[in-house]
Amino acid sequence: MTTNANDQMPAYSEAVKSGLYAKKSGLTGKYDNVRRLWEDEITREHLRPHLQKLIENCRQSMRRIRILDLGCGSADGYELLAGVRDRDASLQAFEVDLLTPDILGLYKGVDLNADLLRQAADLYDANPKMVFEQADFTQGLPVAPSEEPYDLYFSSFGTCSHHNEDESMIRLLTEIAERTKRYSIVHCDWLGRYSYEWQSLWTHDLSEHRNMDYVVSYIYDKTEREARRDELQHLNLRLVCRQEAENIVAEASRRSGVGIRPLRYYDRSVFTGRHMDTGDYNRQAQPIRTAVNSLHEMNMRTDLSTLMVDYVPRSEFPFLNQYYEHLAACWNFVVQHVAKLLELFDEESREFSGPIPDPPVACPEPVRKALIRMKKVVEGTGWYGRGLPRENIIEQQLGYALRHVVTELQQGQGCGHGLVGIFEIEK
Repeated sequence: MTTNANDQMPAYSEAVKSGLYAKKSGLTGKYDNVRRLWEDEITREHLRPHLQKLIENCRQSMRRIRILDLGCGSADGYELLAGVRDRDASLQAFEVDLLTPDILGLYKGVDLNADLLRQAADLYDANPKMVFEQADFTQGLPVAPSEEPYDLYFSSFGTCSHHNEDESMIRLLTEIAERTKRYSIVHCDWLGRYSYEWQSLWTHDLSEHRNMDYVVSYIYDKTEREARRDELQHLNLRLVCRQEAENIVAEASRRSGVGIRPLRYYDRSVFTGRHMDTGDYNRQAQPIRTAVNSLHEMNMRTDLSTLMVDYVPRSEFPFLNQYYEHLAACWNFVVQHVAKLLELFDEESREFSGPIPDPPVACPEPVRKALIRMKKVVEGTGWYGRGLPRENIIEQQLGYALRHVVTELQQGQGCGHGLVGIFEIEK
């Protein structure tokens, strides 16, 4: 049968309507490059050893792992967990996922928003090991008395900050501890009280600014954000520092009579939180997230000067100022060093045309490692005549180098967009 071009056009129209033909960019939106390549990966890095232990415990008990995702949204937590890889896997290994189908017994996602749950169900309805329920986890642990205990209680991206009063968070952790049979891991994610994004909300008195009016403005670019200012959605979210998190966990442990032991606290998204770009809570904040997104965008060359952090201290907060000043100096030195490497590298001779400056004596080890690796990257790929080596190799590796520096120098005090705590309960 012969068809003409017009007869075939509906197929392309249907493909466009599906959204699968859309040209996706990592520069904006919920799943931008920083979200996928920094935030998710930093969470995976910190969670990996504890998830490995949990999985091994399940194997030794001849059973599969059960996961409860509290505030699951559209199952973002599952996607994050499914992306945790075996760090010790050899180059020859093919299967490197930790959460393989044979070890996953059940993933249950709980959220209050019906639209997000429908989206999650549309994505994973075909997987019988995944179920989604509508519930408010600030009103208690959303499990039935007949349900078996879970092994991993997981929350991500500030979800725990929906507990506006500490009492509801304490009650939730108490119930988790009481229901644990032998061993479980709890992953809590709050908004960090001392993020540079909302420097205007910093306080020494922890009874002040406990909850912030969080504006969901970051999903729009600057022009549309200002045009829609009166339409933007607002959330009432709890700000938490390390001391507050420790107090919450200690009280839940006391009430339950079960030890809830901290395994790790870490700051996520220092200098790269979403409100660095909006400046809604700090007029001095710079759009660093946009610049980092650009580093990881294919075929795009970044103006490295846009990565330079000009930290503006706030008086009466010497501890925070000292941390941020030092981190900004380390960050900026890596950026400047790579800019110098690019300036000195001769593509024809494949050599540097002049001496490469030595790092300062006080340069921390993570920064030294980043400088060594970036020199190797420029030397190894800078001479390619095809494939845009700066845009598609060198800049992306600079992004990973900066990610390494921030991850290694964070202190888990609530200085990032997210303050994350990983805890174990063992009976």
